[in-house]
Amino acid sequence: MGLEGTLNDALKQAIKDQDMPTAAVVRMLKTRVMERRTAKGFAGAVDDALVLDVIGAYRKQLQKALGEYEKAGARGAAQVDTLRFEIAFCERYLPRGLDADALRALVRERLAALGVADPKQIGRLVGDVMKTHKGQVEAADVKRIAEELLAPG
Repeated sequence: MGLEGTLNDALKQAIKDQDMPTAAVVRMLKTRVMERRTAKGFAGAVDDALVLDVIGAYRKQLQKALGEYEKAGARGAAQVDTLRFEIAFCERYLPRGLDADALRALVRERLAALGVADPKQIGRLVGDVMKTHKGQVEAADVKRIAEELLAPG
């Protein structure tokens, strides 16, 4: 069974258990998958890679919103709990990210493999890493580490 089927089962179980927070997040994910499926120009199949991409994008959006609600203090407290729950739910389905040491080693290895020595070429490195490790690393982190490694001195 693919990820889409797993989400369908999770929704059925959440409704059966009257677990409304889980049902809400699964419905949102299913809606976003449907939006991708019906988007103009989409001709591919809905596979696990597409579903993972949707879940990853939604998690990233939730994380941005979480920061905003945390700044709101007491007014955003109720929403913060909901967002944290939804982020945790999404992370169950996403591949585990690389830890800081593994990411630093990966960036160092790709710098050498691509022959990148000039900070102006970091974009090429970030693109390369993101192609092979999408969902496991953040582009901003790759860029930051590459800049540190290429810094003079």
